[in-house]
Amino acid sequence: MENWINSKNKDNGIVLSSRIRLARNISKVPFPDKLSNEQGRKTVENIENKFLNDENANKKYKCICLWKNDKNSNIEYLERHLISKKLLENKNKSAFIINENETVSIMLNEEDHIRLQAISNGFDLMNSYTELGKIDDILEKKIDYAFDEKLGYLTACPTNLGTGMRASVMVHLPALSMSNEMGRVLNALMQIGITIRGMFGEGSKALGDMYQISNQITLGISEIDIISNLNAVVNQILNQEKLSREQVMKKYKYELEDKIYRSLGILENAVILDKDECLRLISSVRMGVEMGVINNINIRNLDALLINTQTASLKKIYNKNLSSKEEDIIRADYVKNNLR
Repeated sequence: MENWINSKNKDNGIVLSSRIRLARNISKVPFPDKLSNEQGRKTVENIENKFLNDENANKKYKCICLWKNDKNSNIEYLERHLISKKLLENKNKSAFIINENETVSIMLNEEDHIRLQAISNGFDLMNSYTELGKIDDILEKKIDYAFDEKLGYLTACPTNLGTGMRASVMVHLPALSMSNEMGRVLNALMQIGITIRGMFGEGSKALGDMYQISNQITLGISEIDIISNLNAVVNQILNQEKLSREQVMKKYKYELEDKIYRSLGILENAVILDKDECLRLISSVRMGVEMGVINNINIRNLDALLINTQTASLKKIYNKNLSSKEEDIIRADYVKNNLR
């Protein structure tokens, strides 16, 4: 699998990435929120040793304990979609195991003892599912999972019972947002057990017109059916987005092109850029690249900017603490130097 942020095989498509996440727990061990810090760290050590000592995994993965890290580094992992907000909340007893190219992350002591996730570039849920299945098989041979014949995998939250699987696709939907159609799309998705969230998952805003579309139902349905259903839904949404783009281009060609080129001009020349404005401008330019209006910008650079212009990521790149004003100035400079 290729890392979605810096993949060399970007296709200028609407889909940025595909993710599969599996929730697993250790039998007869209290859920993470019921564990003391000491107990949680012992659980981390137990899982880490069993996984990293496997002959198929020990050369490809490393374990990062959040309680040993500084705050900014941990937030940067969140910005890169390698960990969740819940794992951060449990930082005094949580960790994650990651592979070399950051496509697989195994979160330990999040809401569940184990949250496995695989993220691949573009619209490719099956690739993520296949890769994650190998990791799940390794762990299941070494760890006694909490499992019930009727309920499936037992999880801290009842909404994850059954397969324990969440499949999600990150998509760029600026035309549907511009035409105020996202409310209708959201209502339609809720009726069929699909949810839509912002770029950083549950509780986040859809900044830059980036949305995560995922399944809500995990019980009474197979993993393959979850993927198949989500694929069908995402394809429908992609068709709606493409149709909206055609309609906007037909009715407001000059206004749309003006918006795209103005956004590009600001990104290339701004002296100060706050985080939200930067994402909005990148969204407009990305739409221009996707629609063929702009031909001299690499979409790979735009996707990298989505992550690298976040607060913690900028601080890591420049290796220093930044005031709010310094951050906005450095962000503008970073974008100018890395846009093309």
